[in-house]
Amino acid sequence: MAETQRRYSSRSHRPNKPGRTNKILNALIGLVVVLIMITAGFIFLGEDESANTSNEKETNLNDENSGSQPDDDSEDTEDGTEGLTSEEIEETTEEEEVTEESSEASEESTEETTTPGGKVTSTPSDDPLVSESIVNTDWKPIGTSQTGEHASVYEEGHIDWNEKIKALSYTTGLAENNMIVWQIANGGSPQKSIGVVSSNDKTEIFRVWLLWVEGEGWKPERMETLKTLEGAY
Repeated sequence: MAETQRRYSSRSHRPNKPGRTNKILNALIGLVVVLIMITAGFIFLGEDESANTSNEKETNLNDENSGSQPDDDSEDTEDGTEGLTSEEIEETTEEEEVTEESSEASEESTEETTTPGGKVTSTPSDDPLVSESIVNTDWKPIGTSQTGEHASVYEEGHIDWNEKIKALSYTTGLAENNMIVWQIANGGSPQKSIGVVSSNDKTEIFRVWLLWVEGEGWKPERMETLKTLEGAY
């Protein structure tokens, strides 16, 4: 009987293992649930931040597009008068009108005359010495009797000098016996010359640019009618 009581007493003091296991399992389950909730929270928060970032980018893009489009006000100030006073605007307008009138006057003053052989262009000059500058596309080389390599000579009586005189007479229309040669000089290169001549009574004064054409002689390039001989050469 005593042995039976000892066995019973020993069994009654043994721990309840299934109860402890259930507690551990419940704790683990709770931990897993908490982890799942935390993970889900991170996922949802990440999606919200991504959506907000996307919306911000779209808003900024729309703002940039709207800012790049000119409005009516910018079109009104394209003439450069923005920020100017009424007096400054008036002065600017007057200057533009003067410039346009000068340009139109210059175009109108340039005369072109077509001849059977070419075109004559006459342009007034701003030079106080020059009345007008004339170019005639019908001008031709005067011919030459020179052979071999050409060398421009500025010596009276030389064949090259005499041919320059003929070219000046041909260009100006002055006969050689009614023409005073004031100067014939180098025109900037060995094959160019400038001559200043006038009529005997000095009422007609010309400055002529000549160009040597190999095998064909001196050709007029341009002629100026002068107002005076002073400073002409």
